[in-house]
Amino acid sequence: MMSEAIRKAEVIDKIQQMLTANHRVALESVRSAIDAATNEQTVPEHKYDTLALEASYLAHGQAKRLQECEQDIQAFNSLSDVRNPTKVMVGCLIRLLDESGIGRWVFFAPSAGGMKIRFGDDEVTLVTIQSPLGAVLKGKNVGDEVIYDVEGRQYCYEIGQID
Repeated sequence: MMSEAIRKAEVIDKIQQMLTANHRVALESVRSAIDAATNEQTVPEHKYDTLALEASYLAHGQAKRLQECEQDIQAFNSLSDVRNPTKVMVGCLIRLLDESGIGRWVFFAPSAGGMKIRFGDDEVTLVTIQSPLGAVLKGKNVGDEVIYDVEGRQYCYEIGQID
């Protein structure tokens, strides 16, 4: 098994790569939506023709998504390097163990909750303080048990490792 410090750095690097790729896609979507909204073919032909209006709504939505991508990138760029944490905080890579001892990785992120990345044979899920899991993880230590509910289903994990 490779060093957790290296692993965490590689996980953060992959997250930043994915956020940058998402930003590129969002930027291209904004450009396309603006082109569609301002294209002379979308000029209304009669009072019930709403193509231009719909295109402008789409452009607005795509611009908001682009802004979210930029905020995610900024949040990760300003992420503090947490070294040898004693408790769970933003910037930690956490190994959770279920009742059967089966582990899963989560990264306590400042934003982009729910994003999943492949890391070798493992999957790392980004969780934020706003998520049910993130809310119960914050401030916990190795060996602590965390229990949370999602849509009426209860989940229980032990914190096996914090990096």
